[in-house]
Amino acid sequence: MSQFARLLAATTLSTAASLACAAQPATVRVDYLHSGNALSENYAMERVVIEPLPWPGDMSRTIDTTNRGNNKVEVADAKTGKLLYTRTFSTVFGEWRTTDEASKASRGFSESVRFPKPEQPVKVRILKRDERNEFSVVWSTEVDTDVLDVVRKQEPAPAKPIPIRVSGPSEKKVDLLILGDGYTKAEMGKFEQTVRRLTDYMFSVSPYKERANDFNVWALAVPTQESGVSRPSTNTHHASALGTRYDIFGSERYVLTTDNRALRDIAQYAPYEFIEILVNNDTYGGGGIYGQFSTAAANNDWANYLFVHEFGHHFAGLADEYYTSPVAYATGGARMEPWEPNVTALQDPAQLKWKKFIKSGTPLPTPWPKAEYEAHSREHQKLRAQLRKDNRPEAEMSKLFKEDLAWTNALFSKAPNAKAVGAFEGANYEATGYYRPQQQCVMFDRSEAFCSVCAEAISETIDLYSRPAM
Repeated sequence: MSQFARLLAATTLSTAASLACAAQPATVRVDYLHSGNALSENYAMERVVIEPLPWPGDMSRTIDTTNRGNNKVEVADAKTGKLLYTRTFSTVFGEWRTTDEASKASRGFSESVRFPKPEQPVKVRILKRDERNEFSVVWSTEVDTDVLDVVRKQEPAPAKPIPIRVSGPSEKKVDLLILGDGYTKAEMGKFEQTVRRLTDYMFSVSPYKERANDFNVWALAVPTQESGVSRPSTNTHHASALGTRYDIFGSERYVLTTDNRALRDIAQYAPYEFIEILVNNDTYGGGGIYGQFSTAAANNDWANYLFVHEFGHHFAGLADEYYTSPVAYATGGARMEPWEPNVTALQDPAQLKWKKFIKSGTPLPTPWPKAEYEAHSREHQKLRAQLRKDNRPEAEMSKLFKEDLAWTNALFSKAPNAKAVGAFEGANYEATGYYRPQQQCVMFDRSEAFCSVCAEAISETIDLYSRPAM
């Protein structure tokens, strides 16, 4: 640990705030309600908040050029129209509206966008991808951060952030905040140890390994009365500060919080641009929403994989490349080219988005032992479902996963395109019509390496938020 990091290890919240340079503007958060169903959606302003800490980002990189996500926020000068800030993201509502429930009922979800405090009134616009795969405005509101009803005073911090890894001032680094949920006061030491273990693992995986000095990592947990978070399918209900739970949208392994207000009101006391929530549970599970947050079951045998895989969704907008596991939501029938950087509909092989990685002579689509893999996977999913139905010990599920990965590794090691970059059919929860770049990747199975395309997408996001010291 550097001398700078050791010094910060003894700091309090006020010292954490001083990491942002004095010239940094305040952080504005707009909380709004996003409601609707499968056919329609609506937006309504909730409140404007000035957060306790300065803006953590680089003021020379306020425009997002990655073109990812289902949504985009634009902040523009209300008088001149000059674009001041943009970021792309996706939402929990966007996933929910593809579920069966959304075809029968309407629901509302709290959402937030954050941006550096402007010196003048601004237009805040929410955009959404349309049928042309282009962003168009779906909601616009004027925000004056100097009016009387802006929230400027907060309650005292419910917990102090712990500096885990500090590489430099926030505005020059990616600030990752790891929140704990379901940890009692007596388990705060366990939480910190788990954060350190999982972040050490993440920075052993490329490209995070090579870019470790571009990150600051903070940890923060508000103690709960009981260990663990809710898992309604087993009649387990626990109160927790973030409201994180299993069984989201009916999927037993999907872990999210739908209480965005609670999440943001706690996270605001640490410098952050990205959030991963660790739940104090043994049961396999996690989730990730691009530009919102990711989650992982911290005590599971596969916690290393879960931490990195789910963060890939949140941080870089990576799609799931697997397609044989049941999911709670659908991609839809249309085969529009996905925005995610690591999957394609392959409508024009000559214009494949990762064509620079393709070696001459590689066939597109690229052959792989698909039928053999799918036959094995069908049997694996039956065994997995039965273990959950019978409420078997988690060790049995972990053993099944290890056996499955060993079988997959053996099958793929003999395949002619084992290490090639191409277009392998089967991705994005669909057996046909979508393609992934390589046979194996952290986003496809429980292997330990990202494919070349995913690694580049992660690096591009790091580049947006960090810059080397001069």
